[in-house]
Amino acid sequence: MPELPEIEAIVHYLREHAVGRTINRVDIASLAALKTAAPPWTELHGRPVRQADRHGKFLDLDCDGLHLVIHLARAGWLRWADVLAAAPPRPGRGPLAVRVHLGPPGSGPGFDLTEAGTRKGLAVWVVRSPSEVPGIENLGPDAATLDQPGLAEVLRGHTERLKTVLTRQSILAGLGNAYSDEVMHAARLSPYATAGRLTAEEIDRLHAALEMVLSDAVHRSIGLEAARLKSEKRSGLRVHGRTGLPCPICGDTVREVSFADRSFQYCPTCQTGGRTLADRRRSRFVK
Repeated sequence: MPELPEIEAIVHYLREHAVGRTINRVDIASLAALKTAAPPWTELHGRPVRQADRHGKFLDLDCDGLHLVIHLARAGWLRWADVLAAAPPRPGRGPLAVRVHLGPPGSGPGFDLTEAGTRKGLAVWVVRSPSEVPGIENLGPDAATLDQPGLAEVLRGHTERLKTVLTRQSILAGLGNAYSDEVMHAARLSPYATAGRLTAEEIDRLHAALEMVLSDAVHRSIGLEAARLKSEKRSGLRVHGRTGLPCPICGDTVREVSFADRSFQYCPTCQTGGRTLADRRRSRFVK
């Protein structure tokens, strides 16, 4: 799933390559991806792209008063091309959901929005204000700009596990499964810690980890083409997606907790005092 650093890098790329160009045509290959009917997507035709921005994990293209807002969900991606095919795509065929021509079809650049797999979550809105998108309207403060007192306030009173709070976009915007694992590992905090019961020293560590992990990931990602962002993300991860491998900090084996449709990874030595966390696949459960 693209998270804050990858979305920030895509926004940076679009500022350099899309802003200033005019939308010639938008092709909708998957009507299920389009979440608005008015204004129609055809009103984007002939409008210049004025700005590219980010709201949490949402992309926002300001097209001279209309906003093309994109959420890539778990398996979506943006693929830039210097020349896009002129022929309109066939609806329902393959991973392509939306194609945006930023020049004459067949001779101009643009980008495709694609989504792998059978579970479709990629979403596109055409709105007059980003605040019309429910997911944006309900976003919490951005993880990349939150200061330490702000983080303490965000966590205050929450009885949920830290992993849950860090990935709930209405509480804290921008983090997903991967970078929340990385932040908790860097902060030496258990994913099962109660968010509202962290000490002042633990909140300090968590805030420092947020700044370090996100700034490093953004720094490594900015300037890369979208096609290279996934591999760059994987190369910088210390625990997420590394089940069974040694922790690069202490050498302990990275462990995994699995749920019905996702999993997270952690280091017992660095984060849980050597204890193994509860996992639905295990016969014994440890809290």
